[in-house]
Amino acid sequence: MASESLTSSTSEALRQSEKPLLVTILGPTAIGKTSRAIAVAKALGCEIINADSRQIFRGMPIGTAQPTAAERATVPHHFVDFVEVEEYYSAGQFEIDALQWLDQYFQTHKTAVMVGGSGLYIKAVLEGLDNMPTDLSIREALNERLEQSGLESLANQLQLLDPLHAKKMDLKNPQRVIRALEVCLVSGKPFSSFHKRDTAARNFDVLTIGLEMNRSELICRINARVDDMVSAGMRDEALTLHPKAKLNALQTVGYREWFECFDGHCSEDDAIDRIKVHTRQFAKRQMTWFKKMENIRWANALDTTTIESLVHQAIVQRQWQMHHPFDSVD
Repeated sequence: MASESLTSSTSEALRQSEKPLLVTILGPTAIGKTSRAIAVAKALGCEIINADSRQIFRGMPIGTAQPTAAERATVPHHFVDFVEVEEYYSAGQFEIDALQWLDQYFQTHKTAVMVGGSGLYIKAVLEGLDNMPTDLSIREALNERLEQSGLESLANQLQLLDPLHAKKMDLKNPQRVIRALEVCLVSGKPFSSFHKRDTAARNFDVLTIGLEMNRSELICRINARVDDMVSAGMRDEALTLHPKAKLNALQTVGYREWFECFDGHCSEDDAIDRIKVHTRQFAKRQMTWFKKMENIRWANALDTTTIESLVHQAIVQRQWQMHHPFDSVD
């Protein structure tokens, strides 16, 4: 006969001595993280934390592939579309905000789902980040250098000061280059030296599922997604943001290329082709980051059986019940 604890649903409050479970779904852009996260969240009867450093910004829903209004109505999503593009928001701030949200949420729920492709945001929640020094005057000076001399000189300086970090980061992202340089200049130490080597203590358990697939299949999905974005009005969205093109939040794939088009440096067709190429390069960098993380259970993004089994096993081990059967995911 099943014990009383086996009747405990994942959507109910925890019993004494139980630890909540954060199911994290990560992977490169366009691999299908959102649909998987929604299916898992519905089966667990819980809500979703979004861990994407660009989907947090307002006014960028198409180019950042934010969850649609329909998807967010199906399962509540948090940390989406809540920061103005003029504002600065860091992985460290996300760590603080997300942990505060989880602490409150887990008072009445056993499970939550975190989904995203921003490795540093995910690391911040799962493992923690060291407190990094800040000097706004240095940051302002670096931003002035960016406007006057361009990004290449800043990237070259970072490669000299912290070759380890420069090798694995996106050197075409001004916000991240400037932040890493700021830390190097303020502290006199490499930015990478501030990355925690010991995992921070958390009051929840973690199941991290990494989605992967054949490179050629992912490229097809990326190309199709960009085409869908263009059909959905990506050009007009970028045109609206063009007057703010120098903002850090807009120094990202999908906007830089349109801004170059609007400035007369390439045609619209060229801009779309560049977005596809740069997105493929970005996806490769994402996978490089994730493959260096530990304790990830990897599964083919199209292998529904394995993904569902990983979640189900974690629930059975805790003698909980699934809140709802899994929905099918195409």
